[in-house]
Amino acid sequence: MFERLKTGFSTLTNAIAAALLAAMFFTFLLQVGSRYTPRMLDSLGLDGWSATLDAIEPLGWTLELCLILWLWIVFFGCAFNVRERDHVTFDILYLVAPRGPRRIMALMTAGAIVVGMAWAFLPTWDYVDFMKIRRTSTVKNPFTGDAIRLKWIFIVYMVFLGALVWRYGWRFIDVIRNGPPDDGHDLLEPEPGPEPEPGSGPSAPRQGEGAV
Repeated sequence: MFERLKTGFSTLTNAIAAALLAAMFFTFLLQVGSRYTPRMLDSLGLDGWSATLDAIEPLGWTLELCLILWLWIVFFGCAFNVRERDHVTFDILYLVAPRGPRRIMALMTAGAIVVGMAWAFLPTWDYVDFMKIRRTSTVKNPFTGDAIRLKWIFIVYMVFLGALVWRYGWRFIDVIRNGPPDDGHDLLEPEPGPEPEPGSGPSAPRQGEGAV
């Protein structure tokens, strides 16, 4: 049951991240199109050919929306989509240490992240909540037409902090129960398999075959 919920949640977060990336991509295309279409029409001598095309003007809100979407992609993706093995790690000492010291290192790392992020949560929330007095410059709420409070844009960072506290808190417990996590590190050479029996290797001639 837990694995099914985990898989479903992972699929949902991946879909959200993909939708954010697609929205930013199409917003970027819209920005480029609105900026350069009038120039292309003018250079081709087609200005005045279509009133609709002539009415196209550069869209100022696309740049701000791209920045907002990029902010959400980065923090939402790091909170839910980026796996532990995807991070760049300086693990030279970790790789050469035996299992006991690796366990201590893993506990210290997870504990430091949990303590640091939890300690920063309330001060960060105070600043994010303070940003409710400021609004976006060009992006409007499509339902009300009002500028969006920056609090609701930066709220994704609070989600990021909460996700990190939960993930590394669970990692801390997992290290205590099961030892240091080695799934994201190439710790050992693959164990050699059993010696192949004479005549069973791929290069051994089949029965009845002789050398040419």
